[in-house]
Amino acid sequence: MSISTASLEELIKTLPPEAQVEVRDFVEFLATKQRPKAGRPLRQDWAGALRDYRQEYTALELQRRALEWRGD
Repeated sequence: MSISTASLEELIKTLPPEAQVEVRDFVEFLATKQRPKAGRPLRQDWAGALRDYRQEYTALELQRRALEWRGD
């Protein structure tokens, strides 16, 4: 049986038991990696934090300044 025509299950059966355990662990790892991550609620505790600066800066200037303050 050539590798290209063998099913994954058949190929795994040809491996020694220790290697089969490794394959199982790897497949489980891949499966967990593919699951969607649980989302968390959007934080908006920052809303209004720049209110004190509204007379001093335009919206665009505030956006640029906020990026500077964050270090971006």
